[in-house]
Amino acid sequence: MLTTRYVTGSPNWIDLGTPDIEGASAFYGGLFEWTFQSAGPQAGGYGMFQLGGRTVAAGMTVPPEQGPAAWNLYFQSPDAAATAQRVRDGGGSVSAEPMDVFDAGRMAVFADPAGVAFSTWQPGTNKGLDVVNGVGTLRWAELYTPDTQAAFAFYRSVFGWEEYGIPIPGGDTYTTVNPHGAGPEGMFAGLVPLETDPAEAADGPYWLPYFEVADTDATVARAEELGGKVRLAPLDLEDVGRIAKLADPYGARFAVMKSEPSEGQAC
Repeated sequence: MLTTRYVTGSPNWIDLGTPDIEGASAFYGGLFEWTFQSAGPQAGGYGMFQLGGRTVAAGMTVPPEQGPAAWNLYFQSPDAAATAQRVRDGGGSVSAEPMDVFDAGRMAVFADPAGVAFSTWQPGTNKGLDVVNGVGTLRWAELYTPDTQAAFAFYRSVFGWEEYGIPIPGGDTYTTVNPHGAGPEGMFAGLVPLETDPAEAADGPYWLPYFEVADTDATVARAEELGGKVRLAPLDLEDVGRIAKLADPYGARFAVMKSEPSEGQAC
């Protein structure tokens, strides 16, 4: 499960690029009760989404000509420059070279061999998100990709991930990943063949973040009231919980889930 006891390869940050940070803040504030706190004029409009005074995500305005609205997932690295080289060696590309973010840490932006964007965060004074797994916070992630085994091989070479297969109805296996040495209890994401989901296949491969909610159906209804779009209506998954896929008013895709009680505790 996700945890704030960050180790190499674990998700430790997530941010939103949107053409309208004020509008997006209103949407997510109405949906998750987040508030947006600017990081100051020196941060170029970047700021933190907070819940109860704790950072659960971040975001900033990204003009449409620079890219579509999207959530961006970061994975921990002890050395962003070394991670950038492993990305290149593995067939990926570096979209933004490693750079210092004041004394908070060091970041870089990449694309995997399938073109999926992701980032890395080398902690400085900012160790990562303050809370995960609780209501209104990051709970899970899925990589929709044309070739799950090729994707796993790439991320293993970059971050040292391990995989664990979970049998699912129909005789298939859901591939999950975890940081090196963490074992199945450390799983934080699943790898999904893009072709198995026509809705996802239409928009291409990407990382999909899931946020925990208290009531999936109520959250979906609220998202529609706030101008969001339902991409997948609420659906029960055995031993997982009730999920739904959404998009915010600007097109950024995300999912929500009400986990089974034993799995939804904050860390």
